[in-house]
Amino acid sequence: MNESWDRDWPAGWTVEHVAETGSTNADLLEDVTRRPHRSVLATDHQTAGRGRLERKWDAPPGSNLLVSLLFRADAVGADPGELVRRVSLAALDAGRAVAPAAVGDRLRLKWPNDLLLGDDKLAGVLAQRDGTGSVVVGIGINVGWAPPGAARLGDGVDRADLLAELLSSYDRLPATTDQLHARYRAELGTLGQRVRIIGTSGDIVGRAVDVEPDGRLIVLDDCAMTHRVDVGDVTHLRPAGE
Repeated sequence: MNESWDRDWPAGWTVEHVAETGSTNADLLEDVTRRPHRSVLATDHQTAGRGRLERKWDAPPGSNLLVSLLFRADAVGADPGELVRRVSLAALDAGRAVAPAAVGDRLRLKWPNDLLLGDDKLAGVLAQRDGTGSVVVGIGINVGWAPPGAARLGDGVDRADLLAELLSSYDRLPATTDQLHARYRAELGTLGQRVRIIGTSGDIVGRAVDVEPDGRLIVLDDCAMTHRVDVGDVTHLRPAGE
C-alpha cells in the first residue's frame, strides 16, 4: 500500500511522521515547550512502546498506526481524562469510517479507553501528563498485524488515512462535557457486562451498570454493593455456559 504521510492534514493539527523512535509519547513529553498545541507524532515502529500498567507493546514495522497527540496545559481543562475519552471516541469513529462495514459495525469501547472489535482488543490508549500540566495521549491501533487474541482492521486500511480521519473525528465530537459523556456512555460496550476489575485494593467481580461523567465505572458486585472504580484492569466475563 502506498501510504502518503506528506499531505494536507485537518486544520489545527501539526503532524510529523518518523520511520522509527523509542516512544512517541516520550518524544512529545520531552519536547512540550517547543511544540504547539495539538502536535501529532506518528511512527512506523516503536522500540520502547509501553501500554497501560507498564506492559511492553510492540508491532512489526509499518504494520499498525502508532501515534501520540499533545495537548498543551492551557487547553487541557479540569478533567484530563476527558481528553482520553475524546481520543478513544475519535478512534472509534475513524475505524468505522475507513474499515469495511463488516468490521466497522463491530467496533465498540471497553472501559476505560480500549477499542474492541467484537470481543477482541483492537487499540489501546495511554495518557501521560508532564510537570507543566500538558497531556500526551498515545494510541496504538492494530491495522495490518495483531498479537494472538487481538484484532486488526485489515490490510486494506491506509494508516495515514486512518490518522487523518481520527483527527477530523476528534474535531467533530460534541463540544460540551455533558454531550460527550452521553456519547461515551452510549458507545461503552462494558456497560451491562459481567466484569472482573483488577485494582490496587483487590479484585471486584460484578456487573458494570453505569459510568459517571468523570469516567468512573459503577459496578454492582455479587453482594449487591456498589463500587465506583476510577482505575483498574477490566475483563469482560462470559456468562456461564458460553
